[in-house]
Amino acid sequence: MSNSPGLYIILVSVHGLIRGHNLELGRDADTGGQTKYVVELANTLAKSPQVERVDLVTRLVNDPKVSPDYAQPIEILSDKAQIIRLACGPRRYLRKEVLWPHLDTFADELLRHIRKVGRIPNVIHTHYADAGYVGSRVAGWLGTPLVHTGHSLGRVKQQRLLEQGTKQEAIEENFHITTRIEAEEITLGGAALVIASTNQEVEQQYSVYDRYQPERMVVIPPGVDLDRFYSAADDWQNPPIQKELERFLKDPQKPMIMAISRPAIRKNVSSLIKAYGSDPELRKLANLVIILGKRDDIMTMESGPRQVFIEILQLIDRYDLYGFMAYPKHHNADDVPDLYRLTAKTKGVFINPALTEPFGLTLIEASASGVPIIATADGGPRDILAACQNGLLIDPLNIKEIQAALRTTLTDPEKWQRWSKNGSVNVCKYFSWDSHVEKYLEKIRLFPQRRIQSLLSPLPASPAADHPEWNVPDTNRLPTADRFLVCEIDNTLLGDKEALEKLIHRIRSEGHTTGVGIATGRSLESTLSMLEEWRFPMPDLLITSAGSEIYYGPQIVTDTSWQKHIGYQWQAQAIRQAMKNIPGVELQPPESQRKFKISYFVDEAKAPSFREIIRHLRRQQLPVKGIYSHNMYLDLVPIRASKGDAIRYVALKWGLPVNRFLVAGASGNDETMLGGNTLGVVVGNYNPEIEKLRGVPQVYFAQGNYAWGILEALDHYDFFGNLSQTPLEMVKG
Repeated sequence: MSNSPGLYIILVSVHGLIRGHNLELGRDADTGGQTKYVVELANTLAKSPQVERVDLVTRLVNDPKVSPDYAQPIEILSDKAQIIRLACGPRRYLRKEVLWPHLDTFADELLRHIRKVGRIPNVIHTHYADAGYVGSRVAGWLGTPLVHTGHSLGRVKQQRLLEQGTKQEAIEENFHITTRIEAEEITLGGAALVIASTNQEVEQQYSVYDRYQPERMVVIPPGVDLDRFYSAADDWQNPPIQKELERFLKDPQKPMIMAISRPAIRKNVSSLIKAYGSDPELRKLANLVIILGKRDDIMTMESGPRQVFIEILQLIDRYDLYGFMAYPKHHNADDVPDLYRLTAKTKGVFINPALTEPFGLTLIEASASGVPIIATADGGPRDILAACQNGLLIDPLNIKEIQAALRTTLTDPEKWQRWSKNGSVNVCKYFSWDSHVEKYLEKIRLFPQRRIQSLLSPLPASPAADHPEWNVPDTNRLPTADRFLVCEIDNTLLGDKEALEKLIHRIRSEGHTTGVGIATGRSLESTLSMLEEWRFPMPDLLITSAGSEIYYGPQIVTDTSWQKHIGYQWQAQAIRQAMKNIPGVELQPPESQRKFKISYFVDEAKAPSFREIIRHLRRQQLPVKGIYSHNMYLDLVPIRASKGDAIRYVALKWGLPVNRFLVAGASGNDETMLGGNTLGVVVGNYNPEIEKLRGVPQVYFAQGNYAWGILEALDHYDFFGNLSQTPLEMVKG
């Protein structure tokens, strides 16, 4: 074990503005606790001797309205950690709710990045639903364990908004909530491990999902950066932010009631202001300081934050809180630890009155800085207060309870002292990033080193034991292969048992950098059962239904980008209608029909020629491609689909030149993949309709039938040898 390389961990956090320094926390709804969480997790993971490399992958934003930092493709965090920014949709900054249509691109770009690194990650760890969608797909393609942290959950948000009286249509329009929940369900179904911050998150929030699997969930609270958040020394100098607060306050020496959050309705800051404003004793005892991100002009903000600020300004006016309350427009990330220390120095209190609080990072930071805390009796605060014993829980909708808790903390010096000390001691014990990472790596080490992940195991147990070369691969070779062998099944790969066994043996013994694929007119189910019958190992790539579907093994993950690409202007209903009255043409049974493939039997004695059928469809303005084989089978697929197109798409997506694909076929429906720059082989038992390819450079007509012909081609092209016409640098990036 000691010689094996350290872990390669990819963290995915798609949205928000993420950089390694001076995080713009609270700038908007997407730049909050999650951005801080992932940066600190990346930094701490990189310190572990068990970890070799950490890539924090996010969206590249090139927008004059935000810092040019977010347009840098790579930002080094430390010698083992970096932020990788990938293109995803428009260059400008977008809120997370409108990123959904662009996530397939992000997944493809992440794949390209992994391909460049040339090493499959040990873990892909996704943060929030959008990254979960991306990670489920990429981890599935690669056969890599997926770890997920939800941060906040769509079903819970939907429930809360409905309870507040928001209409379902409005929730859908603003938050694309159905898409988000579906992404969360997919992620929960595929994750090897879900990391939650609190027990309440596991028991009450995740439990409303269909794919809830508590045995795959673990509670590891987030950490706090103890190099930044600590109690002030006795000789601590007043920080720069104090001058900013003094502009607002008549008596800046009074204790502070401090609240720091994003300007979101659920943060419930208005209840805190009402509690303070309507209690003369509290106003005498303390100043109220509210830090709500940064703002320039309230009227140019999005409607949610704008609403929050307008209500706050109205409340300040209603209770005449001028001189009692500070609400600065700007602060930077370095001011935050100072604000906590300032609160402690004035013997004040930190309060988080949010309606729901999955995390409560600010509570941990305040505790580490020696400030007693008051917080919502929900989620994170419950666990934090149980561990730290440094304050009180409240019902955030009960104004009297908020007032009583604030008075208790501000008027009992003995309690204040005890809570202050408990907080700073216990945070180090329970909420440091070091202890988080220790537990995290402990869990990851339990993942099986070798994962058999095919949905339909191609082999019965006993023969596989006799033939080790028939084992299902534990991961997909697509990201690391530098060449690919792709075969049609019928009359090409399958047909001669001895030849097939010899081919499997040669791939195993010589093709260490070779990926293996299938390209067939058959459906996925039919393909898998044929492979099982012939005991062929699970391929890395499955192109099925005449090139209209692409799957990646061993988990058999659909390439949805390909579906979108070929689905353009596809009119299945209209095509069936147009084919109805053509003589000698009959629909094949339902199991041969697919979303992007309509299949017919053709009786050549009665039917018009293939060319006439296609012309008939084109005259009706139906964009369609016809594939005719064995003088009796007609497949109609979208204009962009075919085995050849699918191979080129895969080559582009996985960053592998087309001339490193050796493709083997025997009939007319293989023509598109045999032409062009691929290395082609036509096996000896080919159908006469493919004779026209004879003499085409890079199409080799073999003597041997079935897999014997493929074996011949391996030697003809020296396929497991040098393949020197393409520099390997292109593959390694």
